[in-house]
Amino acid sequence: MSKHAYVFPGQGSQFVGMGQELYDTSESAKALFEQANDILGFRITDLMFGGTADDLKRTDVTQPAIFIHSVVVAKELGDGFKPDMVAGHSLGEFSALVAAGVLSFEDGLKLVHQRALAMQAACEVQPGTMAAVLALADEVVERVCEETEGVVVAANYNCPGQLVISGALSAVEAACEGMKAAGARRALILPVGGAFHSPLMEPAREKLAAAIEATEFLAPLCPVYQNVSAEPQTNSEEIKAQLIAQLTAPVKWTQSVMNMKRDGATEFTELGPGKVLQGLIAKIA
Repeated sequence: MSKHAYVFPGQGSQFVGMGQELYDTSESAKALFEQANDILGFRITDLMFGGTADDLKRTDVTQPAIFIHSVVVAKELGDGFKPDMVAGHSLGEFSALVAAGVLSFEDGLKLVHQRALAMQAACEVQPGTMAAVLALADEVVERVCEETEGVVVAANYNCPGQLVISGALSAVEAACEGMKAAGARRALILPVGGAFHSPLMEPAREKLAAAIEATEFLAPLCPVYQNVSAEPQTNSEEIKAQLIAQLTAPVKWTQSVMNMKRDGATEFTELGPGKVLQGLIAKIA
């Protein structure tokens, strides 16, 4: 029996004007956007609809903006939203958890905002970066990271032949040279503010852990394929534990999509700004 998977994008899918059409045409969407403004204590909608691209690149704006947009799109589907399974890429996991009924919109947004601030603070304490490695097998990327001096790890398994590494700047730069020597078509430093999904995010993980532990998690309406394990989860305590681990662990997106397909997914719908995940899923499945 065919199953329908809904997936939610992470940081990098934002664009100026995101969500404005929904705000202008739907009273229920407008109410959610205004609720988000109240929760955050500033009008994030002004930055989403009319800010600059640089405004939207700020972690403290990007993460809540993408989360709000994704959840509003899911809620606007109403009775048409009948997921057999859900997953989110990095930040998108929070959107997926709200859509699946694990978290309330308010709690989800508060956690995302705290996550963004904690990640920003961690970046200031220990500057780091990330790099995209193209056309190299996962195990080769992992081996080069292990052989490179300093902190550098595989961070995002995006699709076959596209893996992102993360860590201290000098270690990532050295690893990039190692990737090219090992046959990578490209190893490119990304314009990001920090070493996300690496051990350098430990201070952020500790801060966010306290907030997550204090938040109520309900049983999901359907299995959630989490980044840390790539396997379906329905136990709210296990979902909570994996969400805490997510900041310093790799995003196993390739594995998550393959496992959703293994478990019967024949249709994937991306909810949120952009079409990044659609492109990755086409290459995976």
